[in-house]
Amino acid sequence: MSENVRQSAYPVEPLFLERWSPRAFGPEPIPEEDLLTLFEAARWAPSAYNSQPWRFIYARRDTAAWPRLLGLLNEFNQGWAKNAAALVFILSNSVMRPPGSANDVPARSHSFDAGAAWASLALQATRLGWYTHGMTGVDFDRAFGELGVPAGFRVEAAVAIGRLGDKSQLPEMLQGRETPSMRQPLSDLVFEGRFGG
Repeated sequence: MSENVRQSAYPVEPLFLERWSPRAFGPEPIPEEDLLTLFEAARWAPSAYNSQPWRFIYARRDTAAWPRLLGLLNEFNQGWAKNAAALVFILSNSVMRPPGSANDVPARSHSFDAGAAWASLALQATRLGWYTHGMTGVDFDRAFGELGVPAGFRVEAAVAIGRLGDKSQLPEMLQGRETPSMRQPLSDLVFEGRFGG
């Protein structure tokens, strides 16, 4: 287990500092109840017009759907994600029907809203002692057909979920990176009134 040396510049809930994205996962399977709890947390994320554009397609390791989902990752991600307890593909609906309307319209914030759901899932996982690692090293074109994604949806990313494992299982080049990453200072990210201050 890596020691978490993260420190925030301002007081935040410790959960935000405890959440990080390892690649070394242990062999423990994830109970369906725990996985559904993660999806339940994601379900309560905010979204424009309460449209809830997110959808999740998952497989737990050693199930019939596992090889198909694992095979949609690029070779690099397959190399470590094969040890995860579950894989989840996050989708978002690019159209929505506003309240009182009879027609669908483009959903300007579908990816933004799906990101809120993913963050909720990741934080709930941390609370339960699970770790998540989001990735875009995915064959997105194949994912549409193999996952049966309807028209109008976007495949956003994939997520590996598992208990923290021994980093010695990773290639040497990844072992040194198996630690919580730091963040840029707020002064590089936040501006009052105009980009760049």
